[in-house]
Amino acid sequence: MRLEDGSKIEVVDLPMPGALSFEGQRLPASYANFYIANGAVLVPTFNDPKDRVALGILADLINDRPIIGIHAVDLVWGLGTLHCLTQQEPAA
Repeated sequence: MRLEDGSKIEVVDLPMPGALSFEGQRLPASYANFYIANGAVLVPTFNDPKDRVALGILADLINDRPIIGIHAVDLVWGLGTLHCLTQQEPAA
């Protein structure tokens, strides 16, 4: 696969936080559920040692706006985090 300009896509690995579960169900904790806003990149964090690693990787890749970690342990109970929260909500 290539981009419109013909350049190859660079795939960059992000670490996975340790497993989080609620009432026996594994929760989809992932640093890849970040949200790119006009003035910042909001990245879910999970009180995990890999939080800083993931924030550093994204900071190295995205240098035109600050990378901000947002504690998302409570959000992930809803089976998603920051990017999921920004999605459309259907009309009734």
